[in-house]
This record gives sequence, C-alpha cells and structure tokens, in this order.
Amino acid sequence: MKGKVTTLMFTGFLCAFLFQESIFASQGDKNQGMIKRGEYLVGYGGCNDCHTPKLFTPQGPKPDFNRLLSGHPSDAELPDIPQGIIGPEKWGALTNNDFTAWLGPWGISFAANLTPDKRTGLGGWTEELFIKTMRTGKHLGVGREILPPMPWSALAGLADEDLKAIFAYLKSIRPIENTVPQPVPPKR
Repeated sequence: MKGKVTTLMFTGFLCAFLFQESIFASQGDKNQGMIKRGEYLVGYGGCNDCHTPKLFTPQGPKPDFNRLLSGHPSDAELPDIPQGIIGPEKWGALTNNDFTAWLGPWGISFAANLTPDKRTGLGGWTEELFIKTMRTGKHLGVGREILPPMPWSALAGLADEDLKAIFAYLKSIRPIENTVPQPVPPKR
C-alpha cells in the first residue's frame, strides 16, 4: 500500500510538473510570437529609417544593424545649416545624411534611442507608458511633444495588441548606451 501511495504521489507531481512546463512553454511561444509581430511592425513602419544610424555604401546609406534603433549618435556633429532655407515657399524640412536629425519649423529633432538600455533608452519604460506616449504624442505620455518626423499619430491608430508587440520587440533587442541630444527649439 505504501508503495502505491508513493507511486501515485510521484505520478501526481510529475503530471503537475509537466502541466506547469506546458503552460510556461505556451507563454514563451506567445511571447515569441508577440516579439516577431513587433519586429514585423517595426520593419514595416520604417522605424529603422530614422532610429538606426547608417553606414554609407556605394548604393547609398544602409542601416547599421550594429547600432539597431539606438537613435541619433551622441557623438555625431551636425552640418552647418544655411540661413533662411526653411520657411513658407522654401524647404519644409532638412535631415542629416544619417536621417537621425531633422530640421524644420519646429527646430531640430533627434531620433530617440529605442533600445532597452536602462539609462539612455526605453529600459525603464513600462508597456503602459509606451502606449500612452504613442497615443498622446507626448514624451513619457505627459512631457514635451514628440516632434516631426516621428509619425506618432499613425502609431496612435494601432490596436493595443500591436503597440504591445512593438514594445515587446523593442525590449528584446540588444541595449545600446547612446545619449541622444535634446531637441533644439527654432531660432526666432
């Protein structure tokens, strides 16, 4: 009798363990699926166009995937800006050769570091904060306006599940420490 009880207990523990493992595996599969969906949306949305620094090739600028989504390089110097080039009946915006800094009537904006670096990227952000930022167009959901050319209003129209997937992907990539400059207001 004692052997049967031990066998039943062992079988019960084994079943519970295997059931728990299958739950964790399915959660991992769901998370991997969410990350893949986020990667797809980031690629389709063109996030690398501005948020990934470029390498210059004979075919033109190409994303430098060693600096994936790390934003405007902190050590990059901006070229001189010709006076009077921006305005009505003139150019509406200019960009540096890296496409990580933009000049327009709003001043100069810099592509943010979207990596999960805790100090300089999104590492300290929560999913809720990310969604609020994309919905409001305000930095950290309450701060300064997110500046052009960031298409936050297009992202605001995405379903919560898509924004969650984008955030899951951004949290899954390699963190890169890169302090992006603050925006420069326009000269009046």
